[in-house]
Amino acid sequence: MSFLDHETGELMACTCPHYVHRTAFCKHMAAVENAIDDGALEAFQCEDSEDDAEPEDCDCDGLNGFPCWPCVQTGRKELPN
Repeated sequence: MSFLDHETGELMACTCPHYVHRTAFCKHMAAVENAIDDGALEAFQCEDSEDDAEPEDCDCDGLNGFPCWPCVQTGRKELPN
């Protein structure tokens, strides 16, 4: 069974046991829908945000392409899989 987001019309899913094992609308999906309806959910940062600035203690240059912890922690870079 699939659930549609009432705002976007896109399919919703969750990784919680309630949804995974029962394929049932869960509290997490309800919370997202309620936050969207209230206009309170801001899940994505703007690409031009000043928050994307390099942290003062960035050490990415010395890690051969691997992101340093300050950049990962601030969301500036992601750890590779």
